[in-house]
Formats: sequence, structure tokens, C-alpha cells
Amino acid sequence: MKALNLTLLVFFIFFCRVPTAFADDADLQTALSELKNYQVNNEKMVSSGLPNEAQFEVLKALGVTKVIDLIPGDRTEEQAFMAKLELIYHNIPVIWENPRLADFEQYVAVMQEQKGSEGITLTHCKLNWRGAVFTYLYRVTQLGEPDETAKRDLLAIWKPDETWQRFIDDVKQQYSVN
Repeated sequence: MKALNLTLLVFFIFFCRVPTAFADDADLQTALSELKNYQVNNEKMVSSGLPNEAQFEVLKALGVTKVIDLIPGDRTEEQAFMAKLELIYHNIPVIWENPRLADFEQYVAVMQEQKGSEGITLTHCKLNWRGAVFTYLYRVTQLGEPDETAKRDLLAIWKPDETWQRFIDDVKQQYSVN
């Protein structure tokens, strides 16, 4: 029933209201209520689990202009849909059992490439576990945010297991962050 209500709301927003006027933020936020582990990291960064097409459309309406997908495998369908929505798309395939420093370095390079551009960057994976770690690490290593603030956001999504905690520790050591 909730899925039907969300579908009807998104249909209403995009096919009835958006062509004539922008939907207000409250309507758009409501449409995202079922997006897994959606989190606003700061005014230029959000992260989430894997959005469906309607949720991608809502995210675009909220100002997302760039998408970083951390899911490995064939991502051609998502890439094609991002092109249709005219969103900048990057795929960094992060293997769940083996996140690497090179993956994070590629993420930093993509984020730096977009620095200063208009719009919001969405980082996503399937459940926002990879995404929460990458946005946390970016915030503390590149934006200089206090670890306790960024870590609180990470822990609101999930508590990293041993593999991911080791990855976090390695990245923080590489970037000289305590």
C-alpha cells in the first residue's frame, strides 16, 4: 500500500504539478521517504541506497546534478537513465569484500572534478553502506569536517564490519586524519 501511495504521489508531482509549477520541498521530501538510508551530508552532498527511477527524478528536482554509483557490475541501464535525465554519472565499482584505497582516490578525484559546480552530488550503492563510508571519509579527509560529526552520520546508516573498519582506518591513515 505504501509503495502504491508513493507511486501515486510521484505521478502527481511529475505529471500534474511539475510541468506547470515546481513542487514544494515538502512534497519532494515526502516522495523520498521510502528511499533506503537517504541522508543529506551537506548542502552539496547526499547519499542513499539504490534509488528507483521515480526517486531519481525526485532527486533531480531537489537539485541533484551528479550521481556517483558505487555498485559493481553491469550498470548500463542506470547509466542510460542518468543520460536521459541529463545527470552527470560516474560508476566506481567498489567490491563489497575488498574496498580499496584506489577506489576512494577515484571517488576523491570525481568529487574534486565537480567541486565548485552547480548542484548536488548523490553518492549511492545498494543500501548506502558503501556510500555512507565514502561520504564520511570524503568529509573528514577533504572537507576537514570534525570526525565526530561525520561519524555520527555514518553510524546512523550502519556500523562498519571488520573489513570496512580496516578500510576506514587505512584511508584515514593515508590522509593523516585521526
